[in-house]
Amino acid sequence: MALFGKKKEEAKGEKSCCCGNLQSASEVTSTCCGEKVDGICCIIVLGSGCKACHQLYDNTLKAVEGLEIEVEYITDLQKIMEYGAISMPALVINEKVVSVGRVLKPAEISEIVEKY
Repeated sequence: MALFGKKKEEAKGEKSCCCGNLQSASEVTSTCCGEKVDGICCIIVLGSGCKACHQLYDNTLKAVEGLEIEVEYITDLQKIMEYGAISMPALVINEKVVSVGRVLKPAEISEIVEKY
């Protein structure tokens, strides 16, 4: 029947943006949602909800304070697996995992952000 597999085909054409918006594959560009600030479109902290994960999130907020960059905290295991991070906490900048398994200090995060 023609109905089977149709939803899977529709889902393949969509990609989740770092800010949670769904965009078609043709809409996804190098700037996530078109809101690039100082070369960074998004910063995401991946974690299980533990103390270390919350500390990385807080340190990330301190590091980007005043830069008008939004920081997202993701605890959904399915989304974390999509990034391929095998250890928590993890820091993702522009959809690329830049740190895994340790709590970075605000100064260290600032250095990473300056590279972008």
